[in-house]
Amino acid sequence: MTGITAEEHHIIEQITFCRTAALGGHALTCDVCGYEEISYNSCRNRHCPKCQSLQRARWVEARKAELLPVPYFHVVFTIPEALNPVALYNKTVVYNLLFQAVSETLKQVAANPRNLGAAIGFIALLHTWDQKLNLHPHIHCIVPGGGLGKENRSWIRSPENYFLPVSILSTVFRGKFLQFLDHAFDSGKLSFSGTCRKLNDRDRFKQLLKESCRSNWVVYSKPPFAGPERVLRYLGRYTHRIAIANRRILSLSHGEVNFRYTDRKHQNRQKTTKLDAVLFMRRFLFHILPKRFVRIRHYGFLGNPAKNEALSRCRKLLAEVYPKDQTKLSAPESWQEFFIILTGKDPTLCPHCRK
Repeated sequence: MTGITAEEHHIIEQITFCRTAALGGHALTCDVCGYEEISYNSCRNRHCPKCQSLQRARWVEARKAELLPVPYFHVVFTIPEALNPVALYNKTVVYNLLFQAVSETLKQVAANPRNLGAAIGFIALLHTWDQKLNLHPHIHCIVPGGGLGKENRSWIRSPENYFLPVSILSTVFRGKFLQFLDHAFDSGKLSFSGTCRKLNDRDRFKQLLKESCRSNWVVYSKPPFAGPERVLRYLGRYTHRIAIANRRILSLSHGEVNFRYTDRKHQNRQKTTKLDAVLFMRRFLFHILPKRFVRIRHYGFLGNPAKNEALSRCRKLLAEVYPKDQTKLSAPESWQEFFIILTGKDPTLCPHCRK
């Protein structure tokens, strides 16, 4: 890829100016001791490492009322590295197809009586990076352990420590995603430039799809979460995460960025690496999502149109009283209330006189 788009330039500018005088601000004055401090405005961009905590807290708070008293599973779908160029040059099309392939795979495999025989619901989250900022598109799914039976008349539970066979999920997912890509190419929805211009040739593109079958199409299903509180903590970590957090960047010197990463291939050891600053920015830009692209989606009985009605039906079939601490707690409304939840500090107190 050469150069950057106007949208990417705008995002970089917003992140650079976040909480500086460039975005304006306001003065806060203590009415007791007269202490004054300047509070600069945030950019509120979803790619900014400093602007995600409040949005994440609000989103997680809204999910509390949707939790069911059942085990929850974490299922991850990953595409092979060979298909990364297709995603890099066609983000909107490929990521939408990825969501479609994942959702259809989970719903189809779960509906099969040989597996679960139920209509399920789940939340899907798109991540596009690995720990070194390389392109690594994958989708995390948070799935309640069970689903609705025929005509929504019963709740079918999944086994305690097992949801769906990952080998079947992997095979179905691969077939659907490759079929969707094939159709998208034939429909003229995919295009390539630069070093990947050769993929505009139909035969070269079809060959790439065949080569991707030689790699493992990884579908990973983790053990169920131990209680709804763990689900919420997990969602809080993953939903509004960006490619790299500020705390991972250790230094910038001599045109190189030194940052920390977790080595997944070696027992999750903490290591450090250096990248040329230009290469670092190039990799960061890999993960800028298209404008208005929705990276958190709800499916099945958790789909937005009839979610409340479907959840009410699920709880009734489960014949359990929903925990009081999750249904009767009033959600915080102001950013000050969320700040106290996130940090334990009251932002309305003067830092000088504590009044």
